[in-house]
Amino acid sequence: MNAPQLPAQARIVIVGGGAVGCSIAYHLARLGAKDVLLLERSTLTSGCTWHAAGLVGQLRGKTNLTRMMQMSARLYAAIGEEVGQDVGWHGTGSLRLASSANRWLELKRSATIARSIGFDMHLLSPREAYDKFPLIDLEGVHGAAFVPSDGYVDPYGLTQAYAKGARAGGVRIVEGVTVTAVERMGKRITAVRTAHGDVRCEILVNAAGLWARQFGELAGLELPVTVVEHQYLVTEKTDRIPPGLPSLRDPDNNFYLKPEPGAFAIGGWEEGTVAPYGDGRLPPDFAQQLFPQNMERLERFVVPAATRLPLLNELGIRTVINGPIPVSADGEPIIGLHPDLDNYFLACGFTAGIAGSGGAGQVLARWIVDGDPGMDLWAFDVRRFSQHHASPAYLHDVGIETYAAYYKMGWPNEERVAARGARRSPFHDKLLAAGAVHGSKNGWERPNWFRRGGVPEPTHETFDRQVWRDTVGAEHRLVREGVALIDMSSFTKFEVGGPGAFEYLNWLAAANLDKPPGAAVYTQLCNARGGIEADLTIVRLADDRFYLVTGSGFGTRDGGWIRAHMPADGSVQFSDVTSARAVLNLCGPLARRVLEKVTRDDVSNAGIPYMSAKHIRIGLAPALAVRISYVGELGWELHIPTEYAAYVFDTLLEAGAEFGIGHAGYRAIDSLRMEKRYLYWSADITPDYNPFEAGLGFAVALNKGDFQGREALRRIKAEGVRQKLCCFLLERPLPVYGGETILRDGRVLGSTSSGNYGFTVEKSIVFGYVPAADAQATAFEIEAFGETTPAVRIDGCAYDPQRARLLG
Repeated sequence: MNAPQLPAQARIVIVGGGAVGCSIAYHLARLGAKDVLLLERSTLTSGCTWHAAGLVGQLRGKTNLTRMMQMSARLYAAIGEEVGQDVGWHGTGSLRLASSANRWLELKRSATIARSIGFDMHLLSPREAYDKFPLIDLEGVHGAAFVPSDGYVDPYGLTQAYAKGARAGGVRIVEGVTVTAVERMGKRITAVRTAHGDVRCEILVNAAGLWARQFGELAGLELPVTVVEHQYLVTEKTDRIPPGLPSLRDPDNNFYLKPEPGAFAIGGWEEGTVAPYGDGRLPPDFAQQLFPQNMERLERFVVPAATRLPLLNELGIRTVINGPIPVSADGEPIIGLHPDLDNYFLACGFTAGIAGSGGAGQVLARWIVDGDPGMDLWAFDVRRFSQHHASPAYLHDVGIETYAAYYKMGWPNEERVAARGARRSPFHDKLLAAGAVHGSKNGWERPNWFRRGGVPEPTHETFDRQVWRDTVGAEHRLVREGVALIDMSSFTKFEVGGPGAFEYLNWLAAANLDKPPGAAVYTQLCNARGGIEADLTIVRLADDRFYLVTGSGFGTRDGGWIRAHMPADGSVQFSDVTSARAVLNLCGPLARRVLEKVTRDDVSNAGIPYMSAKHIRIGLAPALAVRISYVGELGWELHIPTEYAAYVFDTLLEAGAEFGIGHAGYRAIDSLRMEKRYLYWSADITPDYNPFEAGLGFAVALNKGDFQGREALRRIKAEGVRQKLCCFLLERPLPVYGGETILRDGRVLGSTSSGNYGFTVEKSIVFGYVPAADAQATAFEIEAFGETTPAVRIDGCAYDPQRARLLG
């Protein structure tokens, strides 16, 4: 066999010849990219593509994720004819059963989301489901969902079609080549090394699938991906299976089923899968290999499947496939540019790589060629993770948990169980003693709510907001009527300083930072299109030093965005000081009376006006008091050196005892912020939206001089926006979480971005974008879980629109 011949250089090098890597190559060719090289360590499909089941389901919880899956399905229906390669596409639809009352509610919620984005999905009665799939036993079935455009594909044929189309477009694909090293100079990859020669490159793509983690390490990167076992079986053949059946999923019974000629392929997402290599690294010689079958795990989905389809009891097992599949730290794939490198793209962690490969290849190719994927990919962005997510111990436990959760009920605000407790604020144990029920955000343990004596404990396992009324409602009212302490230590905190700090940050931010020291500025960081990349607060500590505060889950993303645009002359220095500062939010109409008892500093309205900051002492401890609020009441975020945090906590509780001070958690915060129309980045605002659409034009200083996105924002303001974010109050208190359908006169206008119950206004509240032509109307309808209620669009916010409480 002749040794592979490699070019000395290629502009774009893709590593990995599975469905995802070949899709990227195919789409790069379609976009006219030249000088593209794909390297595969063994043969095409030899990782996990060759043993994948090939199901293609499109509807996801996020609009852009669904759109990406739709790209895949449309492509699979056409690519075979285009390139002359059969891909085995069967667009026979998919049927998802609801074998419990709660699953039926979940399907109704999915149907609402589908309607809001124009996705074709139908809810069926049990009998209608039987008509689609006449082999099922309807015992316990409450209903079903049918997606006519879903289907299944042959993974091998699809990958070969990608490769054939890529080669026709000039891509060179070389098999039998393992990359053994990656040359890196600063923030750029310059070459890959192989036993067959080195290849210089301008762009490197990690589509290495099962080996993505090891390949990332060659560039000095720790990627939050691991490998677990996944099993499915293929039955013996029978002539009793009707042709043209849709694929079938019964998540309550934890199985999926794909029709094959005269047989079925049946798999599931059972408890107790195995992470065969504890550190997530497959042996270098692993290729087209399987693990021994595990009959105990197999029974966990085969027995329920045979109950739902009695025919299975009469069929033997032809073969069992137990192969490795990748899984990321949260179960979603990783797509995009790595923040530590300027030319290293990721396309890995695909648990459902066949279904996602077409869309993933398209958006990543656009990103490489045009510098923009064409949609917000935050749900897939590696920057959603932090350092601890990449540790082998974390990935081992979370990988197994995530696998088993694939078909579990998607409860709103559900919390992980595995790998908890690693990041704790200085207040953690004190809050635990006070009854805190902690959730997890980016690894931080944060109080969601507090147990109250004699009050029934709320549960996560419900779609009904009313179970939170007593517990969360009481915390909400404590903030509105009295005084509360909230642990916000998980906020990400940066310091940016140096002689060029002001000029740089004023260029990066949409608001004007030309304020005196002590000013706090709420602002967005926009991209060149005017899209919102970050939403944060910037405090000017001195002429040349700034303190930036952003969300708990956005530290990697926002810090990367800030560093990526910093001048190269060393005039700006950046540091992450999150761990050095604990944060207590002292809030409520009685907050000032508490603070006055523990400090000699002037904390009056004149001493610390709204949107300002001041260094004060609380008893013996220093603190930066920032007069700002995410709950809509008088209050301060107290940023405290970590070693003083416990002391400040005790001091404030003692001082506040006479005022009935108590604790509040993040469930109450969300209700409070909805009443004030405070927006949440990644839901209400993303790079897909600009400040003028979101009603944040007040934070854009077009007249301050040049800044990132200014020209786009100037043009948007002059031309007018096409859509606007609106606030709606529902006449009936439906359970709303975001994703509900917005209607006007029966017309679907869009979907909601956030939803919650406002305990002060006693209304369900939702935010959502509607076309500008409809944004001045007041009468709308909101559909949630299949129910529709009238809703009123209001100007401004539902609570204290004059900001009297904030400014008092």
